Amino acid sequence: MSEKTPFEIARETLKQITLRKLPPTPVNYQAIYHAVAGLPQVELFPEEPLRRIAQALPARNPGQEKQLGLLDYAIGQRNWQGVQNALLGYAGFAVPGGVPHPAAPEPLTAYAPDITPDVLEQVARLIEFAQPAFGGEDTRFHERMQQTLEALRDPGTSVARVRSLLADFNHRLSFAAEEQSEIRLALFKLLQLIIKNIGELSPDDAWLQGQINALQAAAQPPLTLRRLDEVEHQLKDVIFKQTEAKGRAIEAQESLRQMLAAFITRLSQVTAASGDYQEKMEDSLRDLEQAKTLEDIGPVLRGLIRATRDMRLETVNVGEELQSMRAQVQAKEVELRKLQAELERLSAQVRHDGLTGALNRQGLDEAFMRELSAVRRKDAPLSVAMLDIDNFKRLNDARGHETGDVALQHLVTVAKENLRPQDSLARYGGEEFVILLPDTELERGMEVMTRLQRELSKRFFLARPRQGVKPESGGESAVVGTEQDKVFITFSAGVAQLTIDETAEQAVHRADQAMYLAKRAGKNRVVAA
Repeated sequence: MSEKTPFEIARETLKQITLRKLPPTPVNYQAIYHAVAGLPQVELFPEEPLRRIAQALPARNPGQEKQLGLLDYAIGQRNWQGVQNALLGYAGFAVPGGVPHPAAPEPLTAYAPDITPDVLEQVARLIEFAQPAFGGEDTRFHERMQQTLEALRDPGTSVARVRSLLADFNHRLSFAAEEQSEIRLALFKLLQLIIKNIGELSPDDAWLQGQINALQAAAQPPLTLRRLDEVEHQLKDVIFKQTEAKGRAIEAQESLRQMLAAFITRLSQVTAASGDYQEKMEDSLRDLEQAKTLEDIGPVLRGLIRATRDMRLETVNVGEELQSMRAQVQAKEVELRKLQAELERLSAQVRHDGLTGALNRQGLDEAFMRELSAVRRKDAPLSVAMLDIDNFKRLNDARGHETGDVALQHLVTVAKENLRPQDSLARYGGEEFVILLPDTELERGMEVMTRLQRELSKRFFLARPRQGVKPESGGESAVVGTEQDKVFITFSAGVAQLTIDETAEQAVHRADQAMYLAKRAGKNRVVAA
């Protein structure tokens, strides 16, 4: 038998790989090539020796046990990088100096005198505080957590045991944190999908689209408990209005359906009457052809006249009924348009002021409830500011109420640009506004209001004076700038920090009293309650 050429060996190798349905890897190609060529097999990847090494390595803790599993998987995949990573991970979980003899444990405080029992207790409390963030589904994770806590609080715990438990706990903690992050991301995507789908169900409903836009804006990352509470309240508004609109729409649809059914029934009656009339006409025509004398013609004519009169009366009645149905349909359409307008108006006024876009009194009450809950839960400070535009009546008299409205909108715009996302701005009434400053002590709240005053003094808006009225210059507060169309506004504010047993109304009242003191002290000031 002649010796095969390298080309023939390669072709036969590829043929055998195809027939055996093997992956075309370098290892498989080399093995088949050597078999076809009659060459000795050379093991490029020492799978068996590596498996013997992996079996000989001890698993002294769960971390090493996990890395040995990864090592076995990497060997099966013939993955050198995986083998390297698993061995390095295994070494990272090794206990320095071996495992101490159980009869002579080395206390952690003796090994490191700076690590006092108080420090160990702080570490244990840190682990306990992190526990609620990971739920209770992973029982093994919580078992390791309890073991770690017991070891940290045991004065006789050895250095090796603490290090081993902490290493294993940190390893499991990283997986738990990653899983919780993925769950949070999935829930966030689900929330966005639900909001989007609700909007797509009724793309032509302006009131619903407005609420959906507000929901989408509130549901942007990062999500906090405060923002989630706001999303919950807005979503309840959407669901309530969607249910109400659906009920009204079903009612209107049923009414229109009944009117259409009545119309069809009446139309069938008209058709039947018209058929009867046609039959009478044909019978009368035959009787007329057979008549020989005037006496024979008389009854035929009287029958025709009677049938025609009946048909005319029926037609008149049908016309009146159709006119009545048409009027009912038009009235129903007007009712539906009024309903749509009312829903749009209610949607805009549920929680926000229609003029300025700030929260209204209902929105402020909800924000207060949310913040009070956070204060009680976290024992965090909450400052309440009451502010009032200076010389607002004079501005209205000199410039008109339209300019006064623009001034209110201008103040809200500047305030929103300078407040934090977690702060709440509400129109309390007229030219008065309330600002809730969570996690803010009184002194810091005073600084926020003073900074807002400075920012407002840098900004002006354009307005025309009321026709026939000359704008004032000077005065107690700089309402009108040097140019006739440049208008500046200022405000006076009072700030109160919520006390332990104080209600929202009491805090607002104290801030309101401080605001009036600021007015009496010369305006454009901030006074602490």
